[in-house]
This record gives sequence, structure tokens and C-alpha cells, in this order.
Amino acid sequence: MSDLSVFPITKKWPARHPDRLQLYSLPTPNGVKVSIMLEETGLPYEPHLVSFDTNDQTSPEFLSLNPNNKIPAIIDPAGPGGKPLPLFESGAILLYLAEKTGKCLPQDAAARYETIQWLMFQMGGIGPMFGQVGFFHKFAGREYEDKRPRDRYAAESRRLLAVLERRLDGRQWIMGDDYTIADIATFPWVRNLIGYYGAGDLVGFNDFPNVARVLEQFVARPAVVRGLTIPARPS
Repeated sequence: MSDLSVFPITKKWPARHPDRLQLYSLPTPNGVKVSIMLEETGLPYEPHLVSFDTNDQTSPEFLSLNPNNKIPAIIDPAGPGGKPLPLFESGAILLYLAEKTGKCLPQDAAARYETIQWLMFQMGGIGPMFGQVGFFHKFAGREYEDKRPRDRYAAESRRLLAVLERRLDGRQWIMGDDYTIADIATFPWVRNLIGYYGAGDLVGFNDFPNVARVLEQFVARPAVVRGLTIPARPS
């Protein structure tokens, strides 16, 4: 069994099950990508809540695992070569878990790279742009009298939704019949945009029926239902 005590983060979040993958996260759109993936794959894991309310993400223990102070991050005690692997960045973690388990990523080389392409589309476009909409529409930015920043990000988010809408036309999932890490990365952000951020009307979400259709089937998956609440927030 791997000794996880060598990782400083375990001082703040002790591993009760050091033989399991350790997840340090919060149920945000980026955080639930990994919890959903873990639920989809069935890998045993132990979740730890990283609370933004108490700035856990800036603690020395968390920074020892992710110097970029963002969730999610993991330690896999059974990493490559049987050695523990610490890893951060949700896209990198999704790729790692897909390759480790052989799930949610096509084996065919061309389809694999196409899936990674759409994963990067989410990482570089949908996540950052939808997040800016959230800031300017729901959070502190909504108080700004100048609505040009909000409208700029709303317009770019609408453009990205249109790209996704065209891609999903005639397809069950982003990659067709196969459910992949591209879907796991993308649809928590779509859900957040129209749900928590309340920006559906702002971006004209009703104009994207294919996106709405796939979002509906995504949130109905049992692994997604479970993953969206992991790690559990304090009641």
C-alpha cells in the first residue's frame, strides 16, 4: 500500500482510505467533472471538501498539491508504475482517468484525438467564457453600470453554444453514440450557465434545442446525479 503521508495535503485532509484515489474538490462545474468521471468509472475514491469559504484552496497544504490553488486535484495511490501520482487541472485528470480505466475515451486514435479536441474546446472556451458571464451577470460584476463587459462575454458564450449546437445536430453526444470525457467536461458548465448563473435568457438558450436535449439526458445519468453533489457541502 502506498504511503500517502509523504504528501503534506494529507495533514489537513487525512486519508481514511489511503488505498483509494484521493479527490480534493468542491461541487463547482470544474470540480464535478472529476467526481462524475469517478462515478462513471466505478474507481474507489475518497472525496475531501476544499472550502472556498475558509480559503482552503490557498492553504499551504493544498498548494503543496496544486500550486495554482484551484480545484480539483487528486492523488492516485496506484499511479503509473504502482507509484502515487498527484495531479491537478480537471482536463488532465479526466484524460488520466479515462486512460487508466479505458472508459469514456475512444480507443481508435483518430476518434481519441477528436475527443481531446472537444475537451480542449471546453477548457479553453466554454469554461472561461461562461465563468465570466457568471461574474458579470450574477456576482459582483452585475453592479457595474457599464454592461459592455457582460454583453461581450454573453455574446461569446452564445457563439460557443452555437458551435456546440451544430456539433450535436444529429448526434446523441458530442462524439456521436459514444459518451465521453468531452461531455463530462462540457455539460456541467452548460447546466451552471442556465441554472446557478441564471443566464439562460441572457444568452438566448432557447435557441439551442440540441444543447438542451443533450443536457437533459446528461443530468439524468445516475453517475451524474451522484457526482454533482460530491464532495458534499456542509448542511
